[in-house]
Amino acid sequence: MQCCGNTHISLMPWKPLVSYCCRSLSAPRPRRLVVSAAAAQPTASNSGDGSNGGDDLSEVLNGKVAKGSGTSARGRRLLKIREEKRKREYERLHNYPAWAKVLEGACKNDTELRAVLGDSIGNPELMRKRVEERVRKKGRDFHKSKTGSVLAFKVSFREFVILFLHSYNPVDSYIWFELYGSPSDQDVDLLGSVIQSWYVMGRLGAFNSSNLQLANSAMEYDPLYDPDKGSNVMPSSFHDIGDVEFQDNWGRVWVDLGTSDFFAIDVLLNCLTVLNSEYLGIQQVVFGGRRMGDWEEGMTSPDYGYKCFKI
Repeated sequence: MQCCGNTHISLMPWKPLVSYCCRSLSAPRPRRLVVSAAAAQPTASNSGDGSNGGDDLSEVLNGKVAKGSGTSARGRRLLKIREEKRKREYERLHNYPAWAKVLEGACKNDTELRAVLGDSIGNPELMRKRVEERVRKKGRDFHKSKTGSVLAFKVSFREFVILFLHSYNPVDSYIWFELYGSPSDQDVDLLGSVIQSWYVMGRLGAFNSSNLQLANSAMEYDPLYDPDKGSNVMPSSFHDIGDVEFQDNWGRVWVDLGTSDFFAIDVLLNCLTVLNSEYLGIQQVVFGGRRMGDWEEGMTSPDYGYKCFKI
Protein backbone atom coordinates (compact mmCIF):
# COMPACT_ATOMS: atom_id res chain seq x y z
CA MET A 1 0.00 0.00 0.00
CA GLN A 2 1.19 3.48 -0.86
CA CYS A 3 0.66 6.54 1.39
CA CYS A 4 2.38 9.87 0.69
CA GLY A 5 4.86 8.04 -1.42
CA ASN A 6 5.70 5.59 1.37
CA THR A 7 4.67 2.05 1.90
CA HIS A 8 2.14 1.17 4.61
CA ILE A 9 3.35 -1.22 7.23
CA SER A 10 0.54 -3.19 8.83
CA LEU A 11 1.42 -3.82 12.48
CA MET A 12 -1.79 -5.79 13.14
CA PRO A 13 -2.78 -7.63 9.99
CA TRP A 14 -5.74 -9.30 11.66
CA LYS A 15 -7.41 -5.88 12.21
CA PRO A 16 -7.43 -4.21 8.80
CA LEU A 17 -9.28 -1.16 10.17
CA VAL A 18 -6.23 0.07 12.14
CA SER A 19 -2.94 0.86 10.34
CA TYR A 20 -0.03 3.20 10.76
CA CYS A 21 1.85 5.18 8.22
CA CYS A 22 5.56 4.44 7.91
CA ARG A 23 6.26 8.10 8.55
CA SER A 24 5.04 7.67 12.13
CA LEU A 25 8.03 5.42 12.83
CA SER A 26 10.45 8.30 12.46
CA ALA A 27 8.32 11.23 13.74
CA PRO A 28 5.71 10.69 16.48
CA ARG A 29 2.25 11.97 15.61
CA PRO A 30 -1.17 11.76 17.40
CA ARG A 31 -2.82 8.47 16.73
CA ARG A 32 -6.39 8.49 15.44
CA LEU A 33 -8.65 5.59 15.99
CA VAL A 34 -10.72 4.72 12.95
CA VAL A 35 -13.95 2.93 13.69
CA SER A 36 -16.12 1.60 10.94
CA ALA A 37 -19.88 2.11 10.85
CA ALA A 38 -20.38 -1.58 11.39
CA ALA A 39 -18.46 -1.45 14.68
CA ALA A 40 -20.71 1.40 15.95
CA GLN A 41 -23.85 -0.74 15.58
CA PRO A 42 -25.07 -2.84 18.53
CA THR A 43 -24.23 -6.49 18.35
CA ALA A 44 -26.85 -9.16 18.24
CA SER A 45 -26.12 -10.16 21.83
CA ASN A 46 -26.61 -6.59 23.09
CA SER A 47 -29.90 -6.10 21.30
CA GLY A 48 -31.18 -9.40 22.47
CA ASP A 49 -30.79 -8.82 26.24
CA GLY A 50 -32.70 -5.49 26.21
CA SER A 51 -29.65 -3.27 26.96
CA ASN A 52 -29.15 0.05 25.21
CA GLY A 53 -25.37 -0.17 24.90
CA GLY A 54 -25.45 0.47 21.15
CA ASP A 55 -27.73 3.49 21.50
CA ASP A 56 -25.51 5.00 24.20
CA LEU A 57 -22.44 4.54 21.99
CA SER A 58 -24.18 6.23 19.08
CA GLU A 59 -25.14 9.18 21.30
CA VAL A 60 -21.54 9.50 22.48
CA LEU A 61 -20.25 9.47 18.90
CA ASN A 62 -22.84 12.03 17.75
CA GLY A 63 -22.07 14.40 20.64
CA LYS A 64 -25.50 14.17 22.26
CA VAL A 65 -24.24 13.05 25.65
CA ALA A 66 -21.26 14.62 27.39
CA LYS A 67 -18.76 11.96 28.34
CA GLY A 68 -17.79 11.89 31.96
CA SER A 69 -20.75 14.03 33.23
CA GLY A 70 -22.00 11.27 35.52
CA THR A 71 -25.70 12.30 35.12
CA SER A 72 -28.36 11.74 32.50
CA ALA A 73 -30.71 14.30 30.97
CA ARG A 74 -33.63 12.86 32.96
CA GLY A 75 -31.65 13.10 36.17
CA ARG A 76 -30.84 16.75 35.53
CA ARG A 77 -34.49 17.51 34.84
CA LEU A 78 -35.59 15.84 38.07
CA LEU A 79 -32.96 17.76 39.98
CA LYS A 80 -34.22 21.03 38.51
CA ILE A 81 -37.84 20.20 39.38
CA ARG A 82 -36.89 19.37 42.97
CA GLU A 83 -34.98 22.63 43.28
CA GLU A 84 -37.92 24.67 41.97
CA LYS A 85 -40.28 22.90 44.36
CA ARG A 86 -37.96 23.64 47.27
CA LYS A 87 -37.86 27.32 46.31
CA ARG A 88 -41.66 27.50 46.11
CA GLU A 89 -42.00 25.89 49.51
CA TYR A 90 -39.52 28.34 50.97
CA GLU A 91 -41.41 31.27 49.46
CA ARG A 92 -44.70 29.94 50.81
CA LEU A 93 -43.36 29.60 54.35
CA HIS A 94 -41.33 32.81 54.56
CA ASN A 95 -42.81 35.29 52.07
CA TYR A 96 -46.50 34.18 51.94
CA PRO A 97 -48.87 37.18 52.49
CA ALA A 98 -50.66 37.24 55.83
CA TRP A 99 -54.03 38.03 54.22
CA ALA A 100 -53.72 34.94 52.02
CA LYS A 101 -53.19 32.79 55.12
CA VAL A 102 -56.32 34.33 56.66
CA LEU A 103 -58.38 33.52 53.57
CA GLU A 104 -57.14 29.94 53.50
CA GLY A 105 -58.07 29.54 57.15
CA ALA A 106 -61.52 31.01 56.58
CA CYS A 107 -62.18 28.57 53.73
CA LYS A 108 -62.25 25.69 56.18
CA ASN A 109 -65.57 26.86 57.67
CA ASP A 110 -67.00 29.00 54.85
CA THR A 111 -68.24 27.02 51.86
CA GLU A 112 -69.18 30.18 49.96
CA LEU A 113 -65.67 31.62 50.23
CA ARG A 114 -64.16 28.26 49.30
CA ALA A 115 -66.29 28.25 46.14
CA VAL A 116 -65.10 31.77 45.30
CA LEU A 117 -61.40 30.91 45.61
CA GLY A 118 -61.68 27.52 43.93
CA ASP A 119 -58.34 26.22 42.68
CA SER A 120 -56.56 29.51 43.39
CA ILE A 121 -55.66 28.47 46.96
CA GLY A 122 -51.88 28.60 47.27
CA ASN A 123 -51.55 31.32 44.63
CA PRO A 124 -51.93 34.71 46.38
CA GLU A 125 -52.14 36.71 43.16
CA LEU A 126 -54.90 34.53 41.72
CA MET A 127 -56.72 34.53 45.08
CA ARG A 128 -56.71 38.33 45.11
CA LYS A 129 -58.17 38.44 41.58
CA ARG A 130 -60.95 35.99 42.47
CA VAL A 131 -61.99 38.00 45.53
CA GLU A 132 -61.93 41.31 43.61
CA GLU A 133 -64.07 39.80 40.87
CA ARG A 134 -66.61 38.54 43.42
CA VAL A 135 -66.79 41.94 45.15
CA ARG A 136 -67.39 43.67 41.80
CA LYS A 137 -70.26 41.31 40.99
CA LYS A 138 -71.98 41.17 44.39
CA GLY A 139 -71.05 44.50 45.95
CA ARG A 140 -72.38 44.85 49.47
CA ASP A 141 -73.93 41.39 49.41
CA PHE A 142 -70.46 39.84 49.73
CA HIS A 143 -69.96 41.40 53.17
CA LYS A 144 -73.56 40.91 54.37
CA SER A 145 -74.03 38.52 57.27
CA LYS A 146 -76.19 35.50 56.56
CA THR A 147 -76.55 34.25 60.13
CA GLY A 148 -79.39 36.48 61.32
CA SER A 149 -79.38 38.71 64.38
CA VAL A 150 -78.90 37.94 68.06
CA LEU A 151 -81.31 40.77 68.91
CA ALA A 152 -85.10 40.38 68.88
CA PHE A 153 -86.94 42.68 66.49
CA LYS A 154 -89.35 45.39 67.65
CA VAL A 155 -93.09 45.02 66.94
CA SER A 156 -95.47 47.98 66.74
CA PHE A 157 -98.98 48.73 65.45
CA ARG A 158 -99.96 51.98 63.73
CA GLU A 159 -103.79 52.12 63.63
CA PHE A 160 -103.75 48.53 62.40
CA VAL A 161 -105.71 47.21 65.40
CA ILE A 162 -108.44 49.88 65.20
CA LEU A 163 -108.87 49.49 61.47
CA PHE A 164 -108.94 45.73 61.78
CA LEU A 165 -111.69 45.74 64.39
CA HIS A 166 -113.85 48.59 63.16
CA SER A 167 -113.50 50.62 59.96
CA TYR A 168 -111.23 48.33 57.99
CA ASN A 169 -109.30 50.41 55.44
CA PRO A 170 -107.37 48.41 52.82
CA VAL A 171 -105.09 51.38 52.13
CA ASP A 172 -103.50 51.07 55.57
CA SER A 173 -103.25 47.27 55.55
CA TYR A 174 -99.49 47.16 55.01
CA ILE A 175 -97.04 45.12 57.03
CA TRP A 176 -93.61 46.75 57.06
CA PHE A 177 -90.22 45.10 57.62
CA GLU A 178 -87.08 47.07 58.42
CA LEU A 179 -83.91 45.07 57.75
CA TYR A 180 -80.33 45.80 58.82
CA GLY A 181 -79.26 46.41 55.24
CA SER A 182 -80.34 46.16 51.64
CA PRO A 183 -81.50 42.57 51.04
CA SER A 184 -79.82 40.31 48.55
CA ASP A 185 -81.79 38.28 46.02
CA GLN A 186 -81.59 35.32 48.36
CA ASP A 187 -83.00 37.40 51.24
CA VAL A 188 -85.87 38.60 49.06
CA ASP A 189 -86.76 35.03 48.11
CA LEU A 190 -86.52 33.89 51.72
CA LEU A 191 -88.78 36.54 53.24
CA GLY A 192 -91.13 36.45 50.25
CA SER A 193 -91.52 32.67 50.57
CA VAL A 194 -92.44 33.03 54.26
CA ILE A 195 -95.14 35.61 53.46
CA GLN A 196 -96.44 33.50 50.58
CA SER A 197 -96.71 30.38 52.74
CA TRP A 198 -98.42 32.41 55.47
CA TYR A 199 -100.99 33.68 52.96
CA VAL A 200 -101.71 30.22 51.52
CA MET A 201 -102.44 28.84 54.99
CA GLY A 202 -104.60 31.87 55.78
CA ARG A 203 -106.46 31.49 52.52
CA LEU A 204 -107.28 27.90 53.52
CA GLY A 205 -108.63 29.02 56.90
CA ALA A 206 -105.73 27.84 59.05
CA PHE A 207 -105.80 30.85 61.38
CA ASN A 208 -109.11 30.42 63.17
CA SER A 209 -108.89 30.76 66.95
CA SER A 210 -112.51 29.62 67.26
CA ASN A 211 -111.45 26.07 66.58
CA LEU A 212 -108.47 25.35 68.82
CA GLN A 213 -109.71 22.14 70.34
CA LEU A 214 -106.30 20.69 71.17
CA ALA A 215 -104.69 23.97 72.25
CA ASN A 216 -107.49 24.72 74.73
CA SER A 217 -107.58 21.28 76.27
CA ALA A 218 -105.19 19.33 78.44
CA MET A 219 -103.02 17.16 76.23
CA GLU A 220 -103.49 13.48 76.98
CA TYR A 221 -101.93 10.33 75.65
CA ASP A 222 -104.79 9.90 73.17
CA PRO A 223 -106.55 13.28 72.79
CA LEU A 224 -109.93 13.50 71.10
CA TYR A 225 -110.78 15.77 68.19
CA ASP A 226 -114.36 16.48 67.12
CA PRO A 227 -114.43 17.04 63.34
CA ASP A 228 -118.13 18.01 63.41
CA LYS A 229 -117.39 20.86 65.78
CA GLY A 230 -114.56 22.03 63.56
CA SER A 231 -116.74 22.05 60.46
CA ASN A 232 -119.51 24.02 62.20
CA VAL A 233 -117.19 26.91 63.19
CA MET A 234 -117.54 30.06 61.10
CA PRO A 235 -114.86 29.99 58.37
CA SER A 236 -111.88 32.25 58.76
CA SER A 237 -110.00 33.07 55.59
CA PHE A 238 -107.71 35.63 54.02
CA HIS A 239 -109.16 37.58 51.12
CA ASP A 240 -106.21 38.98 49.17
CA ILE A 241 -102.52 39.88 49.29
CA GLY A 242 -100.05 41.93 47.24
CA ASP A 243 -96.44 41.34 46.21
CA VAL A 244 -93.63 41.71 48.72
CA GLU A 245 -91.75 44.90 47.77
CA PHE A 246 -88.37 46.24 48.88
CA GLN A 247 -86.71 49.65 48.69
CA ASP A 248 -83.23 49.58 50.17
CA ASN A 249 -83.59 48.17 53.70
CA TRP A 250 -87.40 48.54 53.91
CA GLY A 251 -89.90 45.92 52.78
CA ARG A 252 -93.68 45.85 52.79
CA VAL A 253 -96.63 43.67 51.82
CA TRP A 254 -100.29 44.61 51.50
CA VAL A 255 -102.71 42.03 52.87
CA ASP A 256 -106.49 41.74 53.32
CA LEU A 257 -106.93 39.47 56.34
CA GLY A 258 -110.62 38.95 55.59
CA THR A 259 -112.36 37.05 58.37
CA SER A 260 -109.14 35.84 59.98
CA ASP A 261 -108.40 36.93 63.53
CA PHE A 262 -105.26 37.90 65.42
CA PHE A 263 -104.18 34.29 65.56
CA ALA A 264 -102.79 34.88 62.05
CA ILE A 265 -100.60 37.70 63.40
CA ASP A 266 -99.20 35.48 66.15
CA VAL A 267 -98.31 32.77 63.64
CA LEU A 268 -96.55 35.28 61.37
CA LEU A 269 -94.55 36.76 64.25
CA ASN A 270 -93.51 33.29 65.40
CA CYS A 271 -92.16 32.56 61.91
CA LEU A 272 -90.35 35.91 61.70
CA THR A 273 -88.75 35.35 65.12
CA VAL A 274 -86.91 32.25 63.94
CA LEU A 275 -86.18 33.84 60.55
CA ASN A 276 -84.56 36.80 62.31
CA SER A 277 -82.38 34.74 64.63
CA GLU A 278 -81.25 32.12 62.14
CA TYR A 279 -81.25 33.55 58.63
CA LEU A 280 -82.16 37.22 58.06
CA GLY A 281 -81.73 40.03 60.57
CA ILE A 282 -84.87 42.16 61.10
CA GLN A 283 -84.84 45.39 63.10
CA GLN A 284 -88.59 45.92 63.42
CA VAL A 285 -91.99 44.86 62.10
CA VAL A 286 -94.74 47.48 61.83
CA PHE A 287 -98.42 46.69 61.21
CA GLY A 288 -100.31 49.54 59.51
CA GLY A 289 -99.22 52.91 58.21
CA ARG A 290 -99.10 54.48 54.77
CA ARG A 291 -95.38 55.23 54.63
CA MET A 292 -92.25 54.14 56.49
CA GLY A 293 -88.67 55.32 56.32
CA ASP A 294 -87.66 56.74 52.93
CA TRP A 295 -90.26 54.80 50.99
CA GLU A 296 -91.26 56.48 47.73
CA GLU A 297 -94.47 55.49 45.95
CA GLY A 298 -94.00 54.58 42.30
CA MET A 299 -90.25 54.03 42.54
CA THR A 300 -89.99 50.59 40.98
CA SER A 301 -86.62 50.81 39.24
CA PRO A 302 -83.98 48.24 40.26
CA ASP A 303 -81.37 50.97 39.80
CA TYR A 304 -82.72 52.67 42.92
CA GLY A 305 -82.73 49.57 45.11
CA TYR A 306 -86.22 48.28 44.30
CA LYS A 307 -86.82 44.54 44.46
CA CYS A 308 -90.01 42.52 44.36
CA PHE A 309 -91.20 39.00 45.20
CA LYS A 310 -94.25 38.02 43.14
CA ILE A 311 -97.02 36.18 44.99
